[in-house]
Amino acid sequence: LHTPMFFFLLNLAVLDLGSISTTVPKAMANSLWGTRDISYTGCAAQLFLFVFLFSEEISILTIMSYDRYVAICKPLHYGTLLGSRACVHMAAAAWASGFLNALLHTANTFSLPLCQGNALDQFFCEIPQILKLSCSQSSHREMWILVVSASLSFGCCVFIVVSYVEIFRAVLRMPSQQGRHKAFSACRPHLAVVSLFFSTGLFAYLKPPSISSPSLNLVVSVLYSVVPPAVNPLIYSLRNQELKDAL
Repeated sequence: LHTPMFFFLLNLAVLDLGSISTTVPKAMANSLWGTRDISYTGCAAQLFLFVFLFSEEISILTIMSYDRYVAICKPLHYGTLLGSRACVHMAAAAWASGFLNALLHTANTFSLPLCQGNALDQFFCEIPQILKLSCSQSSHREMWILVVSASLSFGCCVFIVVSYVEIFRAVLRMPSQQGRHKAFSACRPHLAVVSLFFSTGLFAYLKPPSISSPSLNLVVSVLYSVVPPAVNPLIYSLRNQELKDAL
């Protein structure tokens, strides 16, 4: 449990727990009490935590792809490149960057004047829905910040893809079938989590307006905000034979 992979899995587990706790309890409480209200402060806190955890998850998944790359492509240097100090530094940098990103977005979003009422077309507070309520002239600054964040996320995605291209090239050169199977099985959970996380997020934010509808938007929101953190523990747990037998 003290290996780098499990250290980063611990970070991912904390993120998943935080993501679920940020959106689902409030939505469930509103559903049970027959209300759709959230306080201004509560909305700001929810947006901050959601952006913080979302940004952090992208960073941790990127670091985990580097972990898999070093483990398979540079196994003799694994202890040097991913020592305990290096792992702590990378995790701390990921948490700090996520915090600063969330602080910037939250402060900027909630500094905008709202001209379109205060009803969000969403079951939790997120930036695009709040920007719809703001005065169009004042939302350009936040749109530029969103573009920068999207570019950084795209850079992380490219890094992950390049890492896996190198991993697959190294695995296919392995002479032993057992070695190839072991390497693929080590990468499969992370690859599944990354695919689920990015595919649901990209579909939610890049889907064509022509297919948009309130019911579809709700389903898509649940897909990218609730399903990945709920499914991630199951994906990684299925590597455990005892859990497989129990299921």
